[in-house]
Amino acid sequence: MSCEVEALGRYHVWEGPRIKIRASAGRALIERHYGMAGHAAVELCKWTKDAIEGGKSCYKVKFYNAPAGGSHRCVEMSPVGLVCSNRCVYCWRPTEEFDAFMLDERFYMEPEEVVKAVLEERRRLLSGYWGHPVGRLRIKEALEPTHWAISLSGEPTMYPKLPQLIKLIKSLPSTKSVFLVTNGQHPEMLRRLVEEDALPTQLYLSTNAPNKELYYMINVPVYHREDAWERWLESLDILAAAPTRTVLRITLIRSLNYDDKYIPEFAQIVKRGNPHFVEVKSYMHLGHSTFRLKKEDMLSHEEVKQWARKLLAELEKIGARFRYMDDDEPSRIAVLQNMDRYVDRWIVPPSA
Repeated sequence: MSCEVEALGRYHVWEGPRIKIRASAGRALIERHYGMAGHAAVELCKWTKDAIEGGKSCYKVKFYNAPAGGSHRCVEMSPVGLVCSNRCVYCWRPTEEFDAFMLDERFYMEPEEVVKAVLEERRRLLSGYWGHPVGRLRIKEALEPTHWAISLSGEPTMYPKLPQLIKLIKSLPSTKSVFLVTNGQHPEMLRRLVEEDALPTQLYLSTNAPNKELYYMINVPVYHREDAWERWLESLDILAAAPTRTVLRITLIRSLNYDDKYIPEFAQIVKRGNPHFVEVKSYMHLGHSTFRLKKEDMLSHEEVKQWARKLLAELEKIGARFRYMDDDEPSRIAVLQNMDRYVDRWIVPPSA
């Protein structure tokens, strides 16, 4: 297959026979220090950088020990960094620049190309740390990542070769865990992951609205507008039976979904999805979300914990047996664990 690329300095943005990613969208991510690899993207997040310099790792290490060894061993990436089916109001990426179309499998990078290009871009992003007194030791470990977070930007379930990509990543010698975050607009891909035995170690469903009205206000679907809520519920039902670890991640926004009146509806959603874990997290006033929401829409860590405990009490009322597992103040997040669908919180034992 022959394809052309539109050059942005040394960076490339994908252009194929039927698709083109706008150069302005690529620039928007590059200016925010993302690495672009064709239609894929990779980033060194704050926690990866902190861990390289000898600092703390993110809450995923604290909650699940993923990445095993620390956040510097995490590859945070997306196979389609500039394509998404939603325009979530809380997203800090430049979603206004993103394209909305279904991808044609014939015209996209092979999983092997994605993995190779992402690792090369990540190596480039890491290169500036070799001179750091602590970083040199950590970078050697970082070059053998134990964890892949397929969530960075765009909607990964829009990549037609996602099952093959996940299988390839899981086959890499150093991989111990793979997380996938989806907006739930593509249940057909989730079914493929189940049917093709290509599920990630942990599957996340963004759960930011307890009802249809709020769903459209918060997630702003741009592709399946007429049945977006129904498609999301279909994804929720797939998670309820998926043979892998599952998480519902609730992002709380003070002016939209934080009111206590929504807690009973959220509890019913949780009961229906029957996830192994529920992560309750505050919206963070960062990036492009600052043009859509106010700083006051962020919650304090104490407010997040209180809301999570109220959700826990409501779950008990309706016969869903969860426990308050842990929380992390820097990320303003709390996690509940399902005791009826119990799995060990540790993906890799912390001593390993």
